[in-house]
Amino acid sequence: MDQSKNNFLNQVSIEQLMMLFDLMPDTLCWIKNSKSEFVYGNQYFLLHLGVKHLRQVVGKTDFDFSPKHIAKQFVVDDQKVMKGTSVNNRLEVNTLVDGDIAWFITSKHVLTNNDDTVIGTFGLSKHLNQAQTSTSSMDAVKIPVNFIREHYSKKITVKEIAHLSHLSISALERRFKKHLGLTPKQFINQVRLEQARRLLIDTQRPIAQIAHETGFVDNSYFTRQFMKYFEELPTTLRKQYINRTRV
Repeated sequence: MDQSKNNFLNQVSIEQLMMLFDLMPDTLCWIKNSKSEFVYGNQYFLLHLGVKHLRQVVGKTDFDFSPKHIAKQFVVDDQKVMKGTSVNNRLEVNTLVDGDIAWFITSKHVLTNNDDTVIGTFGLSKHLNQAQTSTSSMDAVKIPVNFIREHYSKKITVKEIAHLSHLSISALERRFKKHLGLTPKQFINQVRLEQARRLLIDTQRPIAQIAHETGFVDNSYFTRQFMKYFEELPTTLRKQYINRTRV
């Protein structure tokens, strides 16, 4: 950057620049410090969290707003980003204000001060259905992702979604690893588990029925996978939620 541009930008306050993020009504924008505490979020981000004012967010972490397993992944991402791993246009799961799950295209990068000391991270995220991306590689992921979200309760094979995406199985797996960090089978499993968690909270259906409705043919396998992913049993999650609603 030449000196004239540098001098000009030094006259602009960071608060003025951050106001630009409020002109992006369909994009979540946030800044965190090195402790993964929020220091800024645009208006769309605040709406996403279900709050009205920035002061309700500053100093808090993802654990104050998201389910534990999702918050944990966000914080792990922060740590990786601060160590030099950037996240670019990656698909990740998040929750909406009503508690339902959704998939977002997210980018996260490190923040440093004038001495190049790491001081935090910033990120941008857009709902998958709202993201306008023209790259063939992303299109090849969006097609199977939407198919899996619509048909997770049925038997789905990797061969089937590869054919749907006009890719070989190996090419599909490479795309999934690149954009999701998961294999197609892991992604299918994750979608099913997220849906099962929602049903455990939102309904009183028997756990065995929920397992079947979300594509798990074996209840014991469902329980093991649920424990592995959420770090608690389905019965424990339901009891905790019932206890919270009675308080």
